[in-house]
Amino acid sequence: MGFDFSPAWISIKVTLTATAIVFFLGLVIAWLMTNYNGRWKGLIDGILTLPLVLPPTVAGFGILLLIGKNGPIGNFLEIFGVNIIFSWYAAVIAAVVVAFPLMYKTTMGAFEQIDPNILSAARTLGASEVKVFWRVAVPVARPGIAAATALTFARCLGEFGATLMVAGSIPGKTETIPIAIYFATQGGEMQVALIWVLIIFAISLTVLVINNYWESRKKKQQRGFGG
Repeated sequence: MGFDFSPAWISIKVTLTATAIVFFLGLVIAWLMTNYNGRWKGLIDGILTLPLVLPPTVAGFGILLLIGKNGPIGNFLEIFGVNIIFSWYAAVIAAVVVAFPLMYKTTMGAFEQIDPNILSAARTLGASEVKVFWRVAVPVARPGIAAATALTFARCLGEFGATLMVAGSIPGKTETIPIAIYFATQGGEMQVALIWVLIIFAISLTVLVINNYWESRKKKQQRGFGG
């Protein structure tokens, strides 16, 4: 039998989908939290950041309580004959939950570094909050957002604990690269595990190198314009 590359395709599909979801959620929520100064900001921020410090298995258990057959969302979807648990959709949800805090906190940090005078000037000129967000805040914070996106991609790609709990390890369906590494190691197939380790290492490193190259190029261009 030849080498089964299905975990790579599943991982890429799950990672790209989860990264896209986290990207937009992280941008919007980070911007809203940057501009929110209410009394509940600390609590809300803590809840949004919680999956970053909790063990992935705890996050997976929480997801299971929500979308499992006995969970509120799972019960509702079962009316329509939809079952998310042990599907690649569950793997996407797991990746979104564990990677979101990374995108959220990094992006919020980038937004907080923006000169308030730039935003005030845009509002004074009549720009709506939506335009201030998309045409001013996002372009100015782009280096930080790009770094957050690269880190989010790498985190989604390497997600293991929560994914195993809610999506399982179904070959050709939910078995991602980290899960394939785990079971190959458990089965004594060290060469197979090493191949997957090298593959995930190469993908993650490539994404980070491309991001670093893009950032350094942007900085050189900015220095060139400034000079």
